Amino acid sequence: MASTELSSKEIHQLGMNHVGKHLEENGFEFLAVKSELGHSPQFVCLKNEKDLFFVLVRTVTFPENPDKYDDAWMQKMKKHAIDKKARLLYAGVGIADSIDMMTKPKKGKESFVNYKGLVEISLPSEK
Repeated sequence: MASTELSSKEIHQLGMNHVGKHLEENGFEFLAVKSELGHSPQFVCLKNEKDLFFVLVRTVTFPENPDKYDDAWMQKMKKHAIDKKARLLYAGVGIADSIDMMTKPKKGKESFVNYKGLVEISLPSEK
């Protein structure tokens, strides 16, 4: 019996879960989580009870590069972070089938995860 490929929503959820665990393990406190596709930032967090962070999660399948993002989207998120006095973090997650990386991940099968960690996006200084 052939396995069914994961949907875009399920692939996004895998990335969200992976990043959420990483944030939790690194002392971030969740204020809001938006796990629906197309909503940004996905995580609004506090660290050290004072620093506000917006975390953008982008999950893609191989061969797409998880480290690359849409510049227009990032500019919009930079403005939002500046307006709210938050720091901006990007989490790119790549997902692939663990047996055949050229096929999309499948339900009930193990996946390979390419995640290099959180990348802070520099914001222009306020004048």
